[in-house]
Amino acid sequence: MSASVAARPPATRWQRWRRQYTLAAVGGVLVMLWILIAVAAPLLAPYAPNAVELSTRLLPPSAGHWLGTDELGRDVFSRLLYGARISLVTGVVVVAVGAAIGTLIGGVAAYAGGLVEEALMRLTDLVLCFPPIILALAIGAALGIGTTNTIIAMLVVWWPKFARLARSLVLQQRSLEYVEAAVVAGFGPGRILLRHIIPNSIGPLIVLITLDIGNAIIIFAGLSFLGLGVVPPTAEWGSMIAAGRELVAQWWVAAFPGFAILSIVLGFNFLGDGIRDWLDPRSRRF
Repeated sequence: MSASVAARPPATRWQRWRRQYTLAAVGGVLVMLWILIAVAAPLLAPYAPNAVELSTRLLPPSAGHWLGTDELGRDVFSRLLYGARISLVTGVVVVAVGAAIGTLIGGVAAYAGGLVEEALMRLTDLVLCFPPIILALAIGAALGIGTTNTIIAMLVVWWPKFARLARSLVLQQRSLEYVEAAVVAGFGPGRILLRHIIPNSIGPLIVLITLDIGNAIIIFAGLSFLGLGVVPPTAEWGSMIAAGRELVAQWWVAAFPGFAILSIVLGFNFLGDGIRDWLDPRSRRF
């Protein structure tokens, strides 16, 4: 056994890369596939997503309706394609805007220090005290049904995690020599923070953004499942699952939107893990 192990040739660079980044590549393919589907939904959908046809209600998957029809006779496949547009856009918007707000607040708190840092971090802790889904549900219910109101509710609970991460990263960077050199050169605090510190701290933030998009898609689908989110009859994955939750025999109504959510979330998680490994020199094995 030991002789055979010793005689085994070392892994090539491609084999080492494949072992480390196969899941990341799969995640990237899934994400790109769903982006293309969302962009090309009007070209790919065989039916209008909101077209009601009661004569074809609750049909199983067939050649005429690949993923079956729902309780109003609407084509599940067409609604699934159009639902990708709302889910992807909502996830990206919530995470991007939340990351921008949180990074700015955390960066300012860490660089300013003193009372400014104390006030901003206590505000962050106050929001973090509440479970995100519960707080978003309460805010969304107060604002009313609608995609815009749901995005606002999610933004309220989304920025603190980025503020915490940005604060810790800025505190690490603030004492480094290049920051001291920028101060000696006469650069202002705003320029040092935005042009030097944050760009050098962007790696962990990019990883968190990538991983968080899938989480945002799940939260938005959950709020839509509970009656918030999109306004009917707009196609959205969470509301599609809610419409099929009591249709046990007609499993396709809720199953396929659930599979769609699962695939896109796994895609972003695999991609985020790969980006984290790629940005961390200690995890590179080739």
